[in-house]
Amino acid sequence: MDMKRDYYEDVQFFTSGAITFWLSTLVIGLTLFPFVAKNYYVYVANYMAINVIVVIGLNLLVGYTGQISMGHAGFFAIGAYGTVALMTHAHFPFLLALPVAGLIAAGFGFLLGLPALRLEGPYLAIATLGFGITITQIIGKIKILGERQGLHAPELTIGPWHLNTDRDFYFLLIPITIFLAVLARNLVHTKVGRAFIAIRDADIAAETMGVNLTFYKTLAFAVSAFYAGVGGGLYAFVLRFIEPELFSLFMSVMFLTMAVVGGLGSMMGPIAGASLLALLDLQLRNILGIPYIGEWLEALSRNYFSITGVSNIQMIVFGSILIAIMLFEPLGIYGIWIRTKKYWKMWPY
Repeated sequence: MDMKRDYYEDVQFFTSGAITFWLSTLVIGLTLFPFVAKNYYVYVANYMAINVIVVIGLNLLVGYTGQISMGHAGFFAIGAYGTVALMTHAHFPFLLALPVAGLIAAGFGFLLGLPALRLEGPYLAIATLGFGITITQIIGKIKILGERQGLHAPELTIGPWHLNTDRDFYFLLIPITIFLAVLARNLVHTKVGRAFIAIRDADIAAETMGVNLTFYKTLAFAVSAFYAGVGGGLYAFVLRFIEPELFSLFMSVMFLTMAVVGGLGSMMGPIAGASLLALLDLQLRNILGIPYIGEWLEALSRNYFSITGVSNIQMIVFGSILIAIMLFEPLGIYGIWIRTKKYWKMWPY
């Protein structure tokens, strides 16, 4: 029987030859990808990686701690504007500005976590939703942040290395993504992670056992906000230009949808959900350019609705996917993977 004898085994990666092989294959594939893929697909990979970072952090809050947030676009905006402003006005180097902006977002996350001590369910969702909307309105009024005109990201250099292309940025972004994913995975197996899970399962019982609800609930919001802030700082350099309208309510809904579709309370789920829906998001933005489907949608909109309605197809598709997941597979993509693995282990019985 395979039994774990110490806590170190919880954070080990190479527990079998198969896992070693597949992890090595993944690392090699990620390394070779920008050399064989077109520049657009490298941009897509960068966009997917940023969403993975944010959704991993959101999963720590929603999936492991049981707290809901509809305002992660606000933390995302704080990270983006914070990184660009620190580099432009305070002349911070990128590798310092990025974590500092993440810590600023974490500070706001801590403050937002305070209402979570008394609110839960839809009331907490409304509170976080109000935060996300308010942040973008405030940013749009601050002159040093460009107001409604937005900000251009400065030239990105790390020592002698000039990151001028998506391919250059890829080699910075992917290691950061892997590091943060490993950090979150290990955090779940620490005392902090076990406290998060205890609060999710039964907060009153957790408090009875000595878990400090005030500390751990606010910490969960802070850690999740830090991930969103780092993702926002990286996002600013993928787009090279940011404005308040980018960080909309739909962005917060999209982050939460990614977490739910991937599978809450797992590490593979957020990665799969963020990757799939981020790719789908980019493809749906140019849906009219897809052969046959685009022509059919355009004709349908002209005859029965309006052509401007096609721009909202993302919300319709994402909403439909979310409803289907909740009806047929509440554990999301991770649940499908578990079912498939169990099936092949038991096959042919």
